Amino acid sequence: MKQAPFFATLVNGSSLVLLGIWGYVASGSITALIPVGLGLAFFALSPGVKSYNKAIAHVVAFLALATLAALVPPFLRVLGSGNGAGIFRIGVMLLTTAAALGFYVKSFIDARRSRKNASESE
Repeated sequence: MKQAPFFATLVNGSSLVLLGIWGYVASGSITALIPVGLGLAFFALSPGVKSYNKAIAHVVAFLALATLAALVPPFLRVLGSGNGAGIFRIGVMLLTTAAALGFYVKSFIDARRSRKNASESE
């Protein structure tokens, strides 16, 4: 599916925004709003992903990698606390971010193969 990275960006941005707001409401911690800001950044960059802008696609992939890394410590903390809702919220954010990153990497690999095949056929 050619638009998979775009849809992955929208799904990931949505999960970060919605679950981040839920986390803020549940905990009252201002740091729970960090995923909301990241989700808004994904939304802002999504038109570039949709139009296959190579530079923006790489920025979005890096942002996904950074988001993934940033979600690991809170996930480990919440695992120890036994907070089921927190485990669910952060777990879903981790899964959607990892899936989006997978779509971005696959898109980069496919684009590289396509360029290679095009240059070999000339």
